[in-house]
Amino acid sequence: MHFVQTDKAPKPVGAYSQAVVVGNLVFISGQIAINPQTGKLEGKTAKEQTQRVLNNIKAILSEIGLTEKNIVKTAVYLTDLSNFKEVNEVYGDFFKGLKPARETVEVSNLPLGALVEISAIAVIEDV
Repeated sequence: MHFVQTDKAPKPVGAYSQAVVVGNLVFISGQIAINPQTGKLEGKTAKEQTQRVLNNIKAILSEIGLTEKNIVKTAVYLTDLSNFKEVNEVYGDFFKGLKPARETVEVSNLPLGALVEISAIAVIEDV
């Protein structure tokens, strides 16, 4: 087991790792729309925040030589389920036709007032 840390993604806002690799599985912690350079929440809309969140996930994957093609499951947390359509649009563009397993859940609040949080599980293998 080893822990993934990259400066290309935001530092965790709590006591957890950006990702943990166990065997051929990568568990990416929930990402919110923090800009890794400024450390501040970025984007006023769920759509803008989703783009930043997915870029953060991509940066973590890149640190260990993976891409979005290695993702097999995600969990999407929204503070308002009425944002589902715009989040799903950005999500679909990011995965370019890939369809990892997913659940989307409405939650009452997220860290730093974020609108969107996404966690992911990836597999290390040839794609």
